[in-house]
Amino acid sequence: MADIQQILKEVVAKVPDKQVNGDLDAAVSWAASVGRGDPARVGITGFCWGGRITWLYCVHNRTVKAGVAWYGRLTGQESELTPRHPLDIAAKLTVPVLGLYGGADTGIPLDSVEQMRAGLAKGSSDSEIQVYPDAPHAFFADYRTSYRKAAADDGWNRMLAWFRSHGVEASPVSGRRQASPGEA
Repeated sequence: MADIQQILKEVVAKVPDKQVNGDLDAAVSWAASVGRGDPARVGITGFCWGGRITWLYCVHNRTVKAGVAWYGRLTGQESELTPRHPLDIAAKLTVPVLGLYGGADTGIPLDSVEQMRAGLAKGSSDSEIQVYPDAPHAFFADYRTSYRKAAADDGWNRMLAWFRSHGVEASPVSGRRQASPGEA
């Protein structure tokens, strides 16, 4: 499959949340078993679909130190594949998650972001949400017209600071965003 939309529709959208959580658990376990990861310093970040999963995985695996969810969908129709959504679990969250959202995102209405904030306030996770007022969905994707450099750079710096402040430190290689072809 060469088209990302086809991959998302025919592969990613058909994977149950339960399997994704199990796969992430297995990845953490494998990384620890081969000396490539410290299970005491696990962090997770994801964009769009992965942003939604970040919220859910932090409820599933409470040993995660911190998460950063980039414009992950917060609500949706329940199904066998997606029985819960971040709004459903907000008050149960104990892992601190930083949510990064665009105020001009037409797919994730600001009222759902505010509902998420209210749900988080009922829990004990010390989670936060940052909204970039003029940013659309996928504002970090520097290969798309939705890219907003200022919001992307600020979000990246907030992510690194969030992970540092919660005991997850990025390695020198993974802690740096690669410059896109147009950047110096």
